[in-house]
Amino acid sequence: MAQDHYDVIVIGSGPGGGSLTARLAKTGKRILLLERGDYLPRSQANWDAKTVFVDGAYQAKETWYGGDGRAFSPALHYYVGGNSKVYGSALLRMRERDFEAVRHVDGISPAWPVSYAEFEPYYAEAERLFAVHGERGEDPTEPWSSGPYAHPPVSHEPRIQKLSEDWAREGLQPFHLPLGIKLEERNGKPTPTSTCIRCDAFDGFPCLLNGKADAQVMTVDPTLAAHSNVTLLVNATVTTLETDPAGKTVTAVNVTREGRDERYSADIVVVACGALSSALLLLRSANAAHPNGLANGSDQVGRNYMRHNMSVLMALSKEANDTVFQKTLALSDFYFASRDWEYPMGLIQMCAKTQPDQIRGEEFPEWTGFLPNAPFEMVARHSMDFWLQSEDLPHPDNRVSLGRDGRVILDIEQNNREAHDRLRAKLSDLLEPGGAYTYLFERSLYLGKNIPISGTAHQSGTLRFGADPAASVLDLTCKAHQLDNLYVTDASFFPSIGAVNPTLTIVANALRVAAHLEERLG
Repeated sequence: MAQDHYDVIVIGSGPGGGSLTARLAKTGKRILLLERGDYLPRSQANWDAKTVFVDGAYQAKETWYGGDGRAFSPALHYYVGGNSKVYGSALLRMRERDFEAVRHVDGISPAWPVSYAEFEPYYAEAERLFAVHGERGEDPTEPWSSGPYAHPPVSHEPRIQKLSEDWAREGLQPFHLPLGIKLEERNGKPTPTSTCIRCDAFDGFPCLLNGKADAQVMTVDPTLAAHSNVTLLVNATVTTLETDPAGKTVTAVNVTREGRDERYSADIVVVACGALSSALLLLRSANAAHPNGLANGSDQVGRNYMRHNMSVLMALSKEANDTVFQKTLALSDFYFASRDWEYPMGLIQMCAKTQPDQIRGEEFPEWTGFLPNAPFEMVARHSMDFWLQSEDLPHPDNRVSLGRDGRVILDIEQNNREAHDRLRAKLSDLLEPGGAYTYLFERSLYLGKNIPISGTAHQSGTLRFGADPAASVLDLTCKAHQLDNLYVTDASFFPSIGAVNPTLTIVANALRVAAHLEERLG
């Protein structure tokens, strides 16, 4: 017998779980939110580059294995708010064409089974929920919208403004990067009452002041404060889901908490653990009715994993770059094509300013020849830093699975790399009028030592949704085809990933699923 029964159980408090919970809380239904971690401890170490990037103090201490058998530590963060506690807070809508089939040099990015028009009202709601600051009409590839941003764009500091103007003179259309941030500005400076102070520890860091619009700050905490019908349990690891003998209904959620085994049940169970962990939970929940893993009749659970082709690049500027809050500028001119190449390349955006401790921790032998005597502080002061991401294509053999001994195996064969290499070359060419060297150093410590395997920041695609139960795990409402009360609201539902950061789409979809559940729950 389950310990306690709820109307809804939500597993995971990141953007997908937190956003769905925030909307459903208004129905008055009893909701249990389960989080395997605790609140991320607030301390000055939150703003220390060595602690965050070199030591990886906030990353999960787990060992997974690649398809080649080599061990690695995944860049996962188990806290209230999930991985959003350390995300960069770039919140962009997928392009309208991203919902359609798009031809790439390495193949076709498949169409979504629903249109952008269905997502648009939930994108608007998500932007309000996460306090997105931006400016409509600047981004040449942005999709249509039903209204303006609720908050103005985050202003550029002088060096970034100059780069934007340099690129505009080259005929490009740079734009203010949409950011989820609790910032109030006056004349480019934070107001005395602004939560965010525009410091250099925003992108990739936990925010000590709660000025970043993460899932804890924007969804979980306000919901708990306003709605007594919502209960949060922390340090509650869901181990398996049980079903009735026919395998049609989830009847129990098994939890390990503070050394004890507990069981809960609900009319509706929502899995939102992150694309990798959600797939693993379903695989671990195999039973007689679902011998290959829960909801895995299609053999698609864990498959079609995507995470973007990503690079974090540092250019050395000929002049000092004293920018503090650097992540305000983006460029999408090469998102779908360019004059010299017919295929999509991706998105260029600024990222956090390199700090000396990050440089100390890097493993770049070429630096010793290029800058043999340069102090780390000087290199950091002259750095200009960019995040590049291109679409990787879904492939059934790119997958997370469980070995016979229970070990986690993440098998990835990279694809569509030519698009990313060309995007990097474009950036190199564009930096010449901006006063920077064209040589770009790869920064590994933002995402982990090996971005392709351990860089899981943009994990998606392991439980794709679709109309055909033989080729997908979830239906169009993100309910499992094979179960009548199991839903998923993290990025695992993505059939393709586009080349923008996935978080806003995760939030919008969670709100879309919540709207469906409001009707179902009555």
